Amino acid sequence: MGVYLVDVDTEGWFGEGEEGRAEIAAGLNAVLARRGLPPYETVPEAAGFVRGSGRSFEEKLVPPMDGLMALCRAHLSAAATETLLGWSVLVPVSLAEEIELPVESSYSDVTVIAGAPQVLSIAEKLAAAVELPPGVPEMCDNLDLTMWFLDGEAEKVATTAPGPWSEDLDASFYVALYLRAAQHSLRRGCPVTYC
Repeated sequence: MGVYLVDVDTEGWFGEGEEGRAEIAAGLNAVLARRGLPPYETVPEAAGFVRGSGRSFEEKLVPPMDGLMALCRAHLSAAATETLLGWSVLVPVSLAEEIELPVESSYSDVTVIAGAPQVLSIAEKLAAAVELPPGVPEMCDNLDLTMWFLDGEAEKVATTAPGPWSEDLDASFYVALYLRAAQHSLRRGCPVTYC
């Protein structure tokens, strides 16, 4: 149990029923059309799991977020913090402002869609502020990031490469999580969502 951040394939995006997000996909495209933008229709098929391939994304939100919130207050505006954290679906489309749809999402009565380019820019700012070390996993296809931070590897690296990132490992986990989620969305061209 718990909250996961995962990527969505074409069947999960356009499909009907419990696992499908067809209503969100249609609502997003309607708003994009009103903004004079092309529809978002190129969602990749499900990728077979190959560890370290970067073809899938799955991480679990485990640590408390208090440190991340403090970090956001110190380095971001309220609007940037909302862009970074306020979405329920991340798409690889540049969105000048988030899109709110009256469609129930996993943890809310509405769905808020953010653009991965905007989230990536904000996450990169925080990553620079905490000076994330180069050893943080880049491909997060099977809780790799979660395990790196929670199973002791981060603590080991902190002893040999300390820095602002090692002062609050929980906050740094979330910085890395949002950074990698946005990077994955753009690299694969797929949505990322909570489940």
